[in-house]
Amino acid sequence: MSLRVEREEPIALLVLDRPERLNALDTAGLQALLVAIRELAADESIRVVILTGAGDRAFAAGADISEMVSKSPAEALAFAELGQAVCQAIEEAPQPYIAAVNGYAMGGGCELALACDIRLASEQAVFAQPEVTLGIPPGWGGSQRLPRVVPPGIARELLYTGRRVGAEEALRIGLVNAVYPATELLERARELARQIAANGPVAVRLTKQAVRFGLEHGLAAGLAYERQLFAHAFTTEDQREGMTAFLQKRKPLFRGH
Repeated sequence: MSLRVEREEPIALLVLDRPERLNALDTAGLQALLVAIRELAADESIRVVILTGAGDRAFAAGADISEMVSKSPAEALAFAELGQAVCQAIEEAPQPYIAAVNGYAMGGGCELALACDIRLASEQAVFAQPEVTLGIPPGWGGSQRLPRVVPPGIARELLYTGRRVGAEEALRIGLVNAVYPATELLERARELARQIAANGPVAVRLTKQAVRFGLEHGLAAGLAYERQLFAHAFTTEDQREGMTAFLQKRKPLFRGH
């Protein structure tokens, strides 16, 4: 699939660009996406990444079924490993990821959105994990991330039925943070990204690490990890600049060190 990376420092826009196939994800597309995520992770000038889909119909319609239909079990395992690697790379990236869901987010597309830190939706957005209707379970993390984002009982219902969820219901169950008219979605995502990027990049990065660690390892371990990250922040220039600026009643000039 085609993929566009647009740098608007300190923000990057990562666009799934296969609108004629509703931005469906095939092996080549996943490989390109993984490379792009890793390259952005290494770019200290980028503080927030917005992930969206090209066109006005889909964020990503999921994995390309025409490629999947004839896979052997070994090939299916490799495909799942690749999809999970992409989602894990989003979670492990130092930058927060904002999913701007502008249409269908089905199957693998929903799983990509779930891996992002924040999800914003257009009024036309539709979410689903419809894998069971195809005779398979989710393969890129949907069975694990969806119950961590929405109440587990609701997650089970959606995973077992494959039912589609519109934007307003997605907001009500906590699947998305906000819903906007389609014409406003990207600018709203940029506004949020700029708000995040204005903060200390080291602090944002450490906070993302702390949240993820706590969700994976439990409260007690998460609190211990948070203490260590809190102490580490006091070795940075950003901590000194942020607190000095506060005392001097001026805006801080964070450099990410």
